[in-house]
Amino acid sequence: MAKRGPYEKGEAKRKEILHAALEIFAAEGYRGTSLRKVAAKCNLSLPGLMHYFDSKEDLLTQVLRMRDETARARQNERTGPESYREIIRENARTPGLVELFVSMAAAAGEPGHPAHAHFAERYPVLRERTAAFVRKRMDEGRMTTAIPAERLAVLLLAVADGIQLQWLIDRSMDMEQPIDDIMRLLDPGRES
Repeated sequence: MAKRGPYEKGEAKRKEILHAALEIFAAEGYRGTSLRKVAAKCNLSLPGLMHYFDSKEDLLTQVLRMRDETARARQNERTGPESYREIIRENARTPGLVELFVSMAAAAGEPGHPAHAHFAERYPVLRERTAAFVRKRMDEGRMTTAIPAERLAVLLLAVADGIQLQWLIDRSMDMEQPIDDIMRLLDPGRES
C-alpha cells in the first residue's frame, strides 16, 4: 500500500533536498557550498532543511548514499575495466562530490560519526563485487592468479580511492592512467 499523508510528503521533501544537494555539490563543490543554498533551492529555511536530517553530517552522509545509488543505477551492475574507468571519469566531472567523499571517508573512521555505517556497509559490497570481477578474469586466464581475488579487490579499491585523494591536490593528474597501469600489471597480455 502506498504511503499517504505527512510521512509521504516528508519523504518526498527529503528526496528533493538530497537531489538538490547532490546537484549543487557536484557543480559547485563541497567546501564552497553552503547548506543555505541547498535550502533556498528547496524553498526552505536552513532550520526547515535541517528538520529532515539529524545533523549536517547526516545530510552529507545521505548525499553520499544517493551518489552511490545513482552511480550503481547508471552502471547497471556492469563490471570490468571500462566500467571502472567510467566511474573515474564521472568523478573527474564532479570534483565537489569527490571532496565530499574523501572528507566523509576520513571522518567515518570514528565509529560514532554518521558516515561510519555507510562506509562500513559500502566497502564489503564493493570488495565482493570487485573480487567477483577479478575471479572471472582469473578463470578466463586474463588476470594473474598470484594473489587471491579478495586481496586484489582490496588493492584495486585502494588505488581508486588513492587516485581521488591525489587528484584533489593536483587536478592535472590523469585519474584513468593508474587504473590502466594496474590492469596492465595484473594482466600482462592485455593490450593498451
